[in-house]
Amino acid sequence: MLHIYDQIQESVRFIRSRWSSTAKAGIVLGTGLGNLAKQINAEASIPYEEIPHFPRSTVETHAGNFVAGTLNGVPIAAMEGRFHAYEGYDSQQITFPVRVLKALGAELLIVSNACGGMNPQYQQGDIMVIEDHINLLGINPLVGINDDRLGPRFPDMCEPYDKNLIAQALEIARKENFTAHKGVYVAVLGPNLETRAEYRFLRAIGADVVGMSTVPEVLVAVHCGMKVLGLSIVTDMALPDALKPAIVAEIIATANAAEPKLTKIVSGVLAKLA
Repeated sequence: MLHIYDQIQESVRFIRSRWSSTAKAGIVLGTGLGNLAKQINAEASIPYEEIPHFPRSTVETHAGNFVAGTLNGVPIAAMEGRFHAYEGYDSQQITFPVRVLKALGAELLIVSNACGGMNPQYQQGDIMVIEDHINLLGINPLVGINDDRLGPRFPDMCEPYDKNLIAQALEIARKENFTAHKGVYVAVLGPNLETRAEYRFLRAIGADVVGMSTVPEVLVAVHCGMKVLGLSIVTDMALPDALKPAIVAEIIATANAAEPKLTKIVSGVLAKLA
């Protein structure tokens, strides 16, 4: 069985056979956010199942394509859909594409997700720029023997989300006249949504929104020296005293409706890299 370092190199060689540019940034597109990939001037679109060692996306709203090309003149590689622990994948499988993005040259990782809003100041459809996170998934992709070729044994997490990128994202939102908050994302295992008591607990420990992804990808990005910008779309309100059943179709519709805001932030941030 190939070591993860060799698996990464094999995946990169395959992608390079379809796309020869060096990525400046990598993007991970979450639930309902796949349409952002249509903004990319695509030079290659590769189904995950064709790429050596890539898992397959089993979530209906995730297209499962690796899209490479340019956005605002910047060479990028985008994951049209991600992998989750609740699908049965381990933390190494979930984060493997981030390692590949780094090996393709990306120094910046932009992660996006749909989430439940627990901060009563937020509204459905708002954007939250992730300032910090809490990992309650029960997994960490950095557990195990460390390969120094991929990153240090004990990566520091005092600033997992780049402060300058956070400021840029918030400034873009102000200029474009839409609401963007700065807050804390908590990751839980899922796939069930939380109980009223769990929402109260998550809010009490300092989280503004809750989701089932993102954190493992960020841990690996920090481990391999990438700067990170995290963007959440509040697709439903998770207020325990006014809780109602979440409807997946409505969550996806909210994410789709808010996606132009996300696109403006991503495009604006990338424009500074051009």
